Amino acid sequence: MSWLTDDSDSDDRYADYGDRIRVRPNPKANKPRTKRRPEHSEAITGMVTGVDRGRYSVLVPAGVDPEDPSERSVTAARARELRRNPIVIGDRVHIVGNTSGEIGSLSRIVRIEDRSTLLRRSADDSDRVERVMVANADQMLIVVAAANPEPRVRLVDRYLVAAYDAGIQPLICITKIDLADPEPFLEHFSALEVPVFRSSPETWPLDEIRETLAGKTTVFVGHSGVGKSTLINALVPEAYRATGHVNEVTGRGRHTSSSSVALRAETPGAEAGEAGWVVDTPGVRSFGLGHVTSDGILRGFTDLAELIDSCPRGCTHHDDAPNCELDAAIESGVLDATGASRVESLRRLLK
Repeated sequence: MSWLTDDSDSDDRYADYGDRIRVRPNPKANKPRTKRRPEHSEAITGMVTGVDRGRYSVLVPAGVDPEDPSERSVTAARARELRRNPIVIGDRVHIVGNTSGEIGSLSRIVRIEDRSTLLRRSADDSDRVERVMVANADQMLIVVAAANPEPRVRLVDRYLVAAYDAGIQPLICITKIDLADPEPFLEHFSALEVPVFRSSPETWPLDEIRETLAGKTTVFVGHSGVGKSTLINALVPEAYRATGHVNEVTGRGRHTSSSSVALRAETPGAEAGEAGWVVDTPGVRSFGLGHVTSDGILRGFTDLAELIDSCPRGCTHHDDAPNCELDAAIESGVLDATGASRVESLRRLLK
């Protein structure tokens, strides 16, 4: 038992103990992290025309792919590095992988180009989470019926605010003018100088609308049952968008478009490349503006801009704001009944 008390022997016995410990490597823990990503220099560019449960329809224009210069629609998935980035109708994207467009093929979206415009909405005015609807749209065609269902001034105000906030030119198409005179309703927006198209089941101003759509991307919005899908089918006969009817008891339209889709609208006699793009969106009964700032709302009321600019600094433009020029204009008669209604709409949105 001498080894229990012999310090020299003890030191020799355990001198190399640490060297005999086996250290197991952990590749995941020891591998350095990097943010470098492949450049995907071989990627080709296309436009997103449809979104369906994590799969994207991407139109590859003719001449973009040197290996296959034909125009084709490609099904793509989102790359992992883009999992936090929304991809919507109208996005210009870069795709790699199998871009043949053949049945069963799948490519991958690896980049999203910068967007020129972005149309958004929220679930309601208290919801700050924005829902991206369409990217790179040039125009918004607001489809509203003169009757059945009854037109809603406040809803059109919301569409206009969203359009101006996104930097998109608004247009109005009022349908079913055979059922009611549309002019009293349109009077609410006359000061905005927004182009207006009037139509009935017998007379659709298709040539006039096609001329406005040519060479641009136009998103169609409207209350369910106003005839939006019917108009799109007239402009794009091969669209076959489902149409519905208005419930006679509730006066509400039935949802027919369940998802957004981009459709090419050819203009007879136009040169190649002058076709417009129509983006059909699901009909909605509300349009939240929770993501829009007060300045964005004010931009939607260009007819009141001169009065708003004359208000005292820091004016909230609410109905209890002191010395607000909007109240003075109503009291003095500068604003008529239609103008006063516009002020009421503005204040409701600001609240």
